Amino acid sequence: MAIAESWHVRARGRECAATQTSFSEGETIVTALFPDPESSGYLRRDYCIQGWTDHQASGEIAFSFWRTTYSIPTGNEKPNPVEKLSAEEILRRLVDEDEDHTENTRFILAVMLERQKILRETDSQRTPNGILRVYEQRKTGEIYIVKDPDIPLSQVETVQNEVIILLENNGNSPKPVETTEAPSETAAEVPTETASIPVATGEVPSEPSDSGDHRDPTESDSTQSAGDAFP
Repeated sequence: MAIAESWHVRARGRECAATQTSFSEGETIVTALFPDPESSGYLRRDYCIQGWTDHQASGEIAFSFWRTTYSIPTGNEKPNPVEKLSAEEILRRLVDEDEDHTENTRFILAVMLERQKILRETDSQRTPNGILRVYEQRKTGEIYIVKDPDIPLSQVETVQNEVIILLENNGNSPKPVETTEAPSETAAEVPTETASIPVATGEVPSEPSDSGDHRDPTESDSTQSAGDAFP
């Protein structure tokens, strides 16, 4: 099974994973990611400062951790399918789907949202498969782990255009327009000049040669030109 390179991790918890003490608005907490032994993803845990200090003494090593400010989560409303999806909603969907061909698009979306100050990069880790960048949603605390595909400069504009198309089409790539080609005519359908050549009265038509070519000699030029026009 291929190891996933991007993950969408749930929003921050409401209490410390070590002490079970509820967080308060504006409190400084520590968010940590740990490898999930049951999958190729990661587990998230949030700690108060004292709880994190106690946890570090246990010797368990986190994949990534950082300090952040806790804010009380708001109700998660389901997006209206009729409404236009935001860039973050598109990123969330692409990360959840984890399709190989959207790797570059996911990274550009994450960078764009970081510049808009919706996400913030909290960490980056080099792995055998490349650099993984950790982004946190500033308000909800949701985490997106996105692989840095190291896009060549020559391809950046192309990927940016793909992102623009996704945003304009509500997160969907437009289907290519199918063109219906008219059936090509065959040489047999092209009229020849044979019918327009009258046979003189009393003249006996020539017999076909023994070479096996039974085609009327008068057809040779017209048939050849039809074949050239309709390969």
